[in-house]
Order: sequence, then structure tokens, then C-alpha cells
Amino acid sequence: MVQGSKWGSVGKLNDWKLLPRSGAKPMPTYIPEEIRNNYLEACLILNDSPKASAAMSRRCLQGIVRDFWEIPQKNRGNLGAELSFIRDEVDPETYAGIQAIREIGDIGAHMEKAVDTIVDVEPGEAELLVELIETLISDWYISRYRRSERHSELKKIVGQKRKAKITSKKGLDQEKTGAAK
Repeated sequence: MVQGSKWGSVGKLNDWKLLPRSGAKPMPTYIPEEIRNNYLEACLILNDSPKASAAMSRRCLQGIVRDFWEIPQKNRGNLGAELSFIRDEVDPETYAGIQAIREIGDIGAHMEKAVDTIVDVEPGEAELLVELIETLISDWYISRYRRSERHSELKKIVGQKRKAKITSKKGLDQEKTGAAK
């Protein structure tokens, strides 16, 4: 206790990170806003409620699958059914990870049939789900965007090279015509 003060030390009451509260990675704006928001929320609540974070990762996954793989509106509803549309499009390891997000996320999203049965999601498990969401975003959205940017740049360069060849050929033709006179 500080001398002459009525306030005493009671020890640490709580512990939290000041900044940043979330370990979310910045996401480019070409990723749909709803997917970014679900990802950010999954990261934000990761330590406070791993079960809720797992449910948000599942929700994020469903948005990714619907958007990236362009699941038709008439075929949307059940995530398991939606995943069947992409099963042959992704490698088995990725598909197993996607199924893990769905199954663990279901724990957070749906109550067990026996109300007294509690299945928890541990912080490390929820963190793995968030990391897989980051991998999917990187492998699918970011890679596609970068590939598209490279292709656009290459098209531009090829156009410039073709133009330079035409200009060079015209110059040579003019020199030949001028020399022949």
C-alpha cells in the first residue's frame, strides 16, 4: 500500500491484449465483404469463444464455397450438399480440411440432440479452422487474382511488343523505299 493512501494493491484482476485484439490478416477488397466480415469475426472471438469462432469459420467456408465455386442458387442450403459439388474439383487433402471446418463448425452452430451432451471446441482447434480459411482464401481468391493480374500484364506487354515490331517493320520498309529512289 502506498503510504498515506487508502488504495491498496489487490493483484491482477484481468488480462487482455491491448492491440491488436484479433490476429486477423488484412484481406483484399476483391474478396466479398461478407466473407471478410465472417473471417474477421471468427478471428475476433477466437479466444473468447472458440465454439462461436468455429461456427463463424464454418459460415465463412460456406460463403467461400458458394461464391468461389459459383454454386447455383437452387442448389444452396445445406453445406454438406454444397460441398458435394466441389468434391472432384479440389485435392483430397483440401477437401478433408474443408470437411473438418464443416464438422467442427457444426458443433458451434448446432446443439447436440441430447441437450445435456456438451462437445466443446478448444482454442487451438478453432485456430486451425481459421488458418484453413486463410489458406483457402490465399489458394483460391488471392492466387486467382494474381494469376489474372499476370495475364493482364502479359497481354499488355505482348501488345506493346507487337506494336513495336510493326513500327520497326514500317521503318525498315520506308528505308528500303527511300534507298530504292
